[in-house]
Amino acid sequence: MKIISSLLSLIFLFVFIPQAYSQSNVEVNTSCGIVQGNYDQKSDLSIFLGVPYAKPPVDELRWKAPQNLDPWKGVKKTKQFGPSAVQENVFGDMVYRSNGKSEDCLYLNIWTPDVDPDKKMAVLVYFYGGGFVAGDGSEPRYDGASLAQKGIITVTVNYRLNIFGFLAHPELTEESAYNASGNYGLLDQNAAIKWVYENITHFGGDPERISIGGESAGSISVSMQMASPLSKDMLAGAIGESGAAINPALPPVRLEEAEKIGEDFVMQTGYTFQELRNLPTDSIFKIYNQSGRFGFPAVIDDYFLPKSLPEIFSNKEQAQVPLLVGWNSAEMIAEAFLQDNNMTKAKYTARMKETFPDKWKQAIELYPVKTNGDVRLAATDMASDRFISYSTWKWADLHANHSDQPVYRYFFKRIKPSPDDNPVDTSVGAPHASEIEYFLGNLNGADNANLSEDDFSISENIQRYLVNFVKTGNPNGNELLKWPSIKSSEDKTPVLLMDTVFKVEDSEIEARYHFLDTHYQNDK
Repeated sequence: MKIISSLLSLIFLFVFIPQAYSQSNVEVNTSCGIVQGNYDQKSDLSIFLGVPYAKPPVDELRWKAPQNLDPWKGVKKTKQFGPSAVQENVFGDMVYRSNGKSEDCLYLNIWTPDVDPDKKMAVLVYFYGGGFVAGDGSEPRYDGASLAQKGIITVTVNYRLNIFGFLAHPELTEESAYNASGNYGLLDQNAAIKWVYENITHFGGDPERISIGGESAGSISVSMQMASPLSKDMLAGAIGESGAAINPALPPVRLEEAEKIGEDFVMQTGYTFQELRNLPTDSIFKIYNQSGRFGFPAVIDDYFLPKSLPEIFSNKEQAQVPLLVGWNSAEMIAEAFLQDNNMTKAKYTARMKETFPDKWKQAIELYPVKTNGDVRLAATDMASDRFISYSTWKWADLHANHSDQPVYRYFFKRIKPSPDDNPVDTSVGAPHASEIEYFLGNLNGADNANLSEDDFSISENIQRYLVNFVKTGNPNGNELLKWPSIKSSEDKTPVLLMDTVFKVEDSEIEARYHFLDTHYQNDK
């Protein structure tokens, strides 16, 4: 019996104890107090989840700029994701690991290889997409572990959304110290960048090497943080995946217009503004949902944003930092342009005439079709450009022509295999947001048996480019294919094509974007 007891003790020591201690406490002192995260032996990372970066924007702080945290006593445990911003999953593809939903949502998450202040590692602060109405930093596709394991600190940030993050109103402007309203979600992002700038040294980071990145609304956010006088001096680089705050992709509006939108919204609720602001969270959100509004616009408020992005970049007033930017090959479906599934030349021509009544022939030359079989691809290109590709192009073009910093442009073409239980026809190209898991290293073979070695190899190469860029401002190195930067006033624009085989080719579609530049009057 003693022999059996001894064997059981050894089994416990060698099997059960390592599992029990796969995570251990790690503590870091921040400007407001000590936070305790987990050191994860499996990933060899220290992970801090749900770290507060500003006071909860609740009660009297609802619809106000984020406020600095008060110091706390003792140790604050940061081992689970904080609440997501109040929202509905309007896109259907978002999976959260957050601790519920709340207006109390100003938390960030940190994955770091080492908490030694002497390490001075480069940092990537990443903003989620979701049209400024949905999204959360806890989404598995935004998990920061894979990039952090390659030698940088990765941070994801929650920020206010929809009515709670972007409502402007004359009464809010009047009571504001900076004489403006709206942009609360963007000011949250700025507060998070500031918190990282002031505290990341304690997590092993270098405050002088903070790059920001994001996809869709997150990319649009990056373009505005680059343009904002509040953020630009804290940035060392910027990464944009499909989106910039340039017409027609969620451009900011003048304060007077934003206030009028907010004033009309409140009037239609039947409440006075003061009555509305005193309602419980759920009541306000229910009223917002019933209104049918899809969020509220960002604001040119002479505080966070003094001008439109084309004006700021043309005046060289943006962050003068390297930019890595691009979009996917099928950002929007053909039906969005055709307004139905009639894939015929006749329908395509009719829509071109409606959209560009004075220049429809030129438009068809730039997006040509010879047979009915060409319509889907041409209409996809047009829908994608009008949705988000053109505005992203304009951002890259503005920075290349009004900065001495390099711009690296990519075109993501990989069509992600669909799971067997969810077949999707994506044969035309890579749809919007499909690059996220490749960029952040979060492809999950367990969820999709159809992923191949090619998919993981593509992801690995992209991550190597990104980590090089965050570390140095240049994505090249590590025996990767040379990725040339765009030079201003060049006749040819080199683009890195991301697919099974990576290639660099000169873009042959620049004329499309110059055409849309004139159409949207962003060339003035």
